[in-house]
Amino acid sequence: MEALEHVRGLKFKFRRMELTREKIIEKLLFASALSSILIVFFIIAFTLKESIPALALGRDFFFGMTWRPGHEQFGIFPIVVSTFVVGAGALAIAAAIGIPTAIFLAEFSPHWVRNIIKPCVEMLVGIPSVVLGFFGLMVLVPFIRDSFGGYGECILAGWLILAIMTLPHVISISEDSIRAVPAGYKEASLALGATQLQTVRRVLLPNARSGILASLILGMGNAVGETMAVLMVIGNPNIPWIPSSVLEPVRVLTSTIVLEYSYTVWGSMHQHALFAIGVVLFVIVAILNLVTTVAIKGRFGATSIIKGVIGRG
Repeated sequence: MEALEHVRGLKFKFRRMELTREKIIEKLLFASALSSILIVFFIIAFTLKESIPALALGRDFFFGMTWRPGHEQFGIFPIVVSTFVVGAGALAIAAAIGIPTAIFLAEFSPHWVRNIIKPCVEMLVGIPSVVLGFFGLMVLVPFIRDSFGGYGECILAGWLILAIMTLPHVISISEDSIRAVPAGYKEASLALGATQLQTVRRVLLPNARSGILASLILGMGNAVGETMAVLMVIGNPNIPWIPSSVLEPVRVLTSTIVLEYSYTVWGSMHQHALFAIGVVLFVIVAILNLVTTVAIKGRFGATSIIKGVIGRG
């Protein structure tokens, strides 16, 4: 009996030790997760604190047409417009190439062809942005200058470089979304006499719309937030303006911060304005990420659309 009680006591002791260790591990994991939140919070808090004097300028800051820090003019409207022009153009090119590529890989390509193309596409993600920017500066910029005129460092060069950087996201996510469509939809469409192309256009693409939309929005967020590659090919004029041609040089939000922060005086309005640009950029990217999250969860009505398409068939 005494031996049995001793064994039970040891089991109880070991059990308590295991529970204590599990609680310690749980607390460490919670602390790790909390630290991530705190880091983001402190970054946002510090950036907001430093940007308040510039944000307080209100309309003169957000809708001002002139950015000349030496003359105490801090209007960022042309820079914001240029940022969206460069990002949207790059996204349009990436979508025109990426979505058909995703359809081909998901539905039409032989297995061996997909095994070649997919790794090559994903390899683009691993190329450093500064390398792509250098390629654009040495190859694309002279080509544009010799073929179309202008300085070569322009919106068009930014579009092409950012499109290359955005393609992997658009192709990979779009292909996964198309492949995730239930096989029953495709089989039902083919059984009703639809061709493979009709099935793709009327069944697969509508049902995969949320994933494709998410890939485009995510690509837009990456294009808007890109720095080095854009910095090297878009020209960056000293006084930004709203462009009227794709061959004009422009200044975007990220390149403005990189170019000017090295010679700002700490505590000056110029320094506060650059922090405020960072806040504007953060808000834009955060909104795009939020929309991406909503799109991935399928809240754009893609399921109801596909049901309507099948119902009409």
